[in-house]
Amino acid sequence: MSQGKSTILVTGGAGYIGSHAVLALKQAGYEVIILDNLSSGHREIVEQVLKVELIVGDISDRALLDQIFTTHNITAVMHFAAYIAVGESVTDPAKYYRNNVTGTLTLLEAMVAASINKFVFSSSCALYGIPKTVPLVEDHPQDPISPYATTKWMVEQILSDFDHAYGLKSVCFRYFNAAGADPTGLLGEDHAPETHLIPLVLFAGLGKINSISIFGTDYPTRDGTCIRDYIHVTDLAQAHVLGLEYLVKGEDSAVFNLGNGSGFSVREVIETAKEITGKEINMVECDRRPGDPPVLVGSSDKARRVLGWHPQYPNLNDILAHAWQWHQQRHG
Repeated sequence: MSQGKSTILVTGGAGYIGSHAVLALKQAGYEVIILDNLSSGHREIVEQVLKVELIVGDISDRALLDQIFTTHNITAVMHFAAYIAVGESVTDPAKYYRNNVTGTLTLLEAMVAASINKFVFSSSCALYGIPKTVPLVEDHPQDPISPYATTKWMVEQILSDFDHAYGLKSVCFRYFNAAGADPTGLLGEDHAPETHLIPLVLFAGLGKINSISIFGTDYPTRDGTCIRDYIHVTDLAQAHVLGLEYLVKGEDSAVFNLGNGSGFSVREVIETAKEITGKEINMVECDRRPGDPPVLVGSSDKARRVLGWHPQYPNLNDILAHAWQWHQQRHG
């Protein structure tokens, strides 16, 4: 067993949100080890930017997990190792249940066996389904409408049961649309394939794609396009550090929304991107996608009140400017 400061295991730490959380943990003085199978994460980000230990492996590998927990002084786990493409989860649900649920269960069982009882979970606002009231609060009914969302909902149920049975304490963060990039340009969003609106809009600004599709222009919103709650990834990462510190203080398991509490429409995102980039961005109007609610905006009052969380970059201009800076250096 290594001596010295306790260590946080971050699963999926080579990915978009996970890497920003690792950076925030390091800045807060924590030791970090990343476990990532690199199916969508980036080795060079860990080695060149984060400079922490990377273990390449899978959360479903129980022998590997046991080895990690035996040989490192790990006191908590921060879990980002999930598949996230909603559309793919509909066409290949087995992949999502196997990794997001069964893999997480394997990880939790290994934690219990190693007497590690603090877990910060990357959940999703998707488990609310179609909002009945806006802004969404934590006690809004949960009615997931995709296998992806169902996997997040199922893990939250597992965590509740593990708390009662084994004393494993957890913080679940249900976030809205993570966006932006590290303000200093160290990290950013780099999915393959890319499905998120803001990077796609910036790809159009860079000339990497010809146009951006708007799915639905007849919604009952201020300009007919969907409204979403975009939250800066650095603010998300900071919330995870606060959630960890909440558990370290011995507090009970809890669930928190993470959003800005205000939404921006698809057209507003595109128009702001035009201003930030100084580029013309072509739009193609398409039919609605099934399952897209008109408005998805969350209340983060509980996270502000309980954790003392205060987003530093709630402004859409900041989110887009930081993302643009990253994409120019990564893809320009």
